[in-house]
Amino acid sequence: MIPVAGFTNSLAGVLGLCEAGLATARALQAGGATALCWDDDAGLRERASTEGFAVEDLSRRLESIDSLIVSESIAFLYPEPHPLVAAAMAEGVRVDNETGLFFASLGSGDWADLDVPPRVIAVAGGGPTARLVHHMLGGAGRPAQLAGASGCAPLAIEVPQSGEVIVLELTGRQLGLARGLTPDVAVLAGFEKGAGEAHGGAGWQFAALRRLFAEGGPDRAVVGFDDPEGVFLANQLSVGRGDDRVIRVSATRKLAGAGWNVFVRKGFLAEWRKARQVASLDLRQTQFVQSEEALRQVCAAYAAVRALGVAPRQIEAALRSFQG
Repeated sequence: MIPVAGFTNSLAGVLGLCEAGLATARALQAGGATALCWDDDAGLRERASTEGFAVEDLSRRLESIDSLIVSESIAFLYPEPHPLVAAAMAEGVRVDNETGLFFASLGSGDWADLDVPPRVIAVAGGGPTARLVHHMLGGAGRPAQLAGASGCAPLAIEVPQSGEVIVLELTGRQLGLARGLTPDVAVLAGFEKGAGEAHGGAGWQFAALRRLFAEGGPDRAVVGFDDPEGVFLANQLSVGRGDDRVIRVSATRKLAGAGWNVFVRKGFLAEWRKARQVASLDLRQTQFVQSEEALRQVCAAYAAVRALGVAPRQIEAALRSFQG
């Protein structure tokens, strides 16, 4: 567990008591806060109460709570905000979520002073990219934990060890509300226009995912170049053609230029830097790679772990054993 930093002796409301919500409540109390919990579902309230948490209608405590921590399942803006979230914001209560608490706490814990501080690869959107990144790191002998949509709740991970990598899969809901976003590597393999229709439409979904890059300030940004949103994002993040802080990836075309590019052509993954090929992987016998979308995920995952210095041959070996 990652104890939440900066909340000592504070009263924090937790709205939404799914597994991630309960993990947030535990982490808050481990960090010295008092968690006051609520969920519209009576069964989830009962479960939290059984675990020993204080359960109370937070709409009656807005004047006394210092913050409101909102679970991913709770709407905070679109299609319309949950009434409690709207009331808290109107009252000036600090509203955040477990993702914001994770990044703020990870950067201020004792592990920040380890010989090799933990690194975070944050993957925006869905798909198997995060699982693939985690698998590649494991295949290369790099200690790693998987959290977020494909793993445990971000605050429920084990205390990071020296040199460990945390692979975090984040949705638009999580990214749209989080106050703090500070990944070392940020990844957007592609943009699914229909993914955000239930939460405000494609425009809102892209704006939320973009926050990971524009406000997160990663050392490296891996961006899918097969859709207009990815081309737009890569252009905004780059200062010029040779800016290798942005790694462009594509499953449909050869990428040229002086920057850092990863793409697939005729069954081979190619990595180019400074207008020269530096690595090539044969994907023709890789079972997982059966579609254009899978190729895009492979390119994005490859680029993410290469950004942390994993060797191409180690990645190629890991790909052979990945089951999806």
